[in-house]
Amino acid sequence: SLSRGQELGCRTTHCNLEVVQRSTLVFLATKPHVLPGVLEEIRPAVGTHHIVVSLVAGVTIQTLQRLLPPWTKVLRIMPNLPCVVQAGAMVFSRGSSAGDKESALLQNLLSSCGLCEEVPESYINIHTGLSGSGVAYVYLFAEALAEGAVKMGMPGALAGRIAAQTLLGAAKMLLETGEHPAKLRGDVCTPGGTTIYALHQLEKGALRATVMSAVEAATNRACDMAKH
Repeated sequence: SLSRGQELGCRTTHCNLEVVQRSTLVFLATKPHVLPGVLEEIRPAVGTHHIVVSLVAGVTIQTLQRLLPPWTKVLRIMPNLPCVVQAGAMVFSRGSSAGDKESALLQNLLSSCGLCEEVPESYINIHTGLSGSGVAYVYLFAEALAEGAVKMGMPGALAGRIAAQTLLGAAKMLLETGEHPAKLRGDVCTPGGTTIYALHQLEKGALRATVMSAVEAATNRACDMAKH
């Protein structure tokens, strides 16, 4: 029986060296502890025509450039889980040998997976805390939103669907209008209405401060992991 890769017309191999020899653009997607061995294996085949893109968490561009030939065009990318539904948020940084051409190629390729921004490498750990881990904060919020409706008498499955669509719609408005969240939030608040009563409870529960602390904790953890 055909593998998924063969069905799509992709050539597959178990040999890392063969991948590099037959490709110009190479993605590194290993666990961090496996990476040095893989780079040692492929290093002899890496030429000036290759573009090497790393998705490996915690491994800096400096480390990649040290373990590969000095001229290698290296880029580092950090995706997040919604890339699998073409709604990801990705950031990438380029090494010293990668130019505008390589950057544009990568951005063009990845734009089909969602938002893709070039950033200084120091932002990558912040992106991990904001977006990589942040997806889980949003799931937690969606779950709580639906549970509130269940408490008030709505069936769970229906409440879950409406909560998810509410998050999707709110995010779409933010992106498409370009407005500051505070402006859009203000637009929903009518004097003495339901929303301001609800927001008062969220402020009492320190929602904003707690979320900021969560992003900070995840970012610091990403920095700590990168040091080891």
